[in-house]
Amino acid sequence: MKAEIISVGTELLLGEIVDTSSPFIAQHLANLGIDVYFEETVGDNPKRLANAIQTAAQRSDLVVLTGGLGPTEDDLTKTILAQVVGRSLVPEPKSMAKINAFYAQTDRPKPQHADLMGEIISGATVLPNEVGFAVGMLLATDQCTYLVLPGPPAELQPMFEKEAEPRLAQLNHRQQIIRSRVMRFFGIGEPALEDRLHSLISGQQNPTLATYAKQNEVTLRITASGTDEQGVEQTLAETARKVNHLAGSYFYGNGDDNSLEQVVVALLKKRQLTITAAESLTSGLFQSTIANVDGASQIFAGGFVTYSATTKEQLVGVAKETISKHGVVSAETAIAMARGAKRRLQTDLAISFTGVAGPDSLEGHPAGFFWVGLALPDGQAITKKVQFAGTRNAVRDYAVKTGLKLIYDQLQGQ
Repeated sequence: MKAEIISVGTELLLGEIVDTSSPFIAQHLANLGIDVYFEETVGDNPKRLANAIQTAAQRSDLVVLTGGLGPTEDDLTKTILAQVVGRSLVPEPKSMAKINAFYAQTDRPKPQHADLMGEIISGATVLPNEVGFAVGMLLATDQCTYLVLPGPPAELQPMFEKEAEPRLAQLNHRQQIIRSRVMRFFGIGEPALEDRLHSLISGQQNPTLATYAKQNEVTLRITASGTDEQGVEQTLAETARKVNHLAGSYFYGNGDDNSLEQVVVALLKKRQLTITAAESLTSGLFQSTIANVDGASQIFAGGFVTYSATTKEQLVGVAKETISKHGVVSAETAIAMARGAKRRLQTDLAISFTGVAGPDSLEGHPAGFFWVGLALPDGQAITKKVQFAGTRNAVRDYAVKTGLKLIYDQLQGQ
């Protein structure tokens, strides 16, 4: 089954909002074995929307329309689709009752076009909206099938997963299973990762591998297909093992939403270890990043921002002699910062950051040069030296992720 996604809304074309729904729909359709061949964004213009629908219907088996289902005059999706397929709009009783009850209870005047949210095209299957008022629908015609969804992700996603997805699974008679696995990497660029995986990517058919560059890291999506669920999962697992063999030193986790800080916090919890930080160039960014993870308070009680040489001495006890002999930006100072923070808060581990965020140089070191120190539970300490090219904030972000990966590698090695 071939599918096409049409996102409706002038606000999308103007860049006022970002379309997050199309990727969500495309990924879920892929898991159903439905191939998405085209994606298009159309403004709130009747003629252009009608043309887009007619073109999509000629080349696709399934046309997914999102947006344009609201209560304003420029919400045209249902009206234009009804015209294209030559059918009328009819009230959907439950949806209409929900709309009328809302405005009656809130004692607010009902907008002139509010009833449009509760109408469907004659003959369509109703897809209830649990969150909002704009009802969705699945409409089968002789030419193709139309899936109509609301624009807001908070309404679209539950409607798709609960109402549309089961019905689409029945429509797709190919019975092909498509599954994906996302692997996440830090410390290697996208071209370098592709080079390492060349033997897997070259001439690929099933599975397929695709790399995606994100902020200071890279994700790899492995997609496998087949008719047997167990066989598809085995293909994914075997390919992931091959990837780890070639680039495992940069790997840190799986999943679209499984960030490096989430992985590290989970490992610290699992091993019942606590951590603190002494930060110079990152100026508290590591601590705020960790604190953004749910449950971080179990492993992180607080830390130090030691931006100047004086605060390094006062807050975490770095000796003046260490700074005068080796400099603020040095392995020795990084170790002293980490050990001092660990000693002050009596944690199992402590991490430190000292370097040059830029744009100016410091102590003869260029912008982007930094040290990360890590004090370990056994009293030992390790450091990592990095030279990174980027803006001031990019350097700080990269430094934090370098520290997180250093912790990850140590915990994985235990």
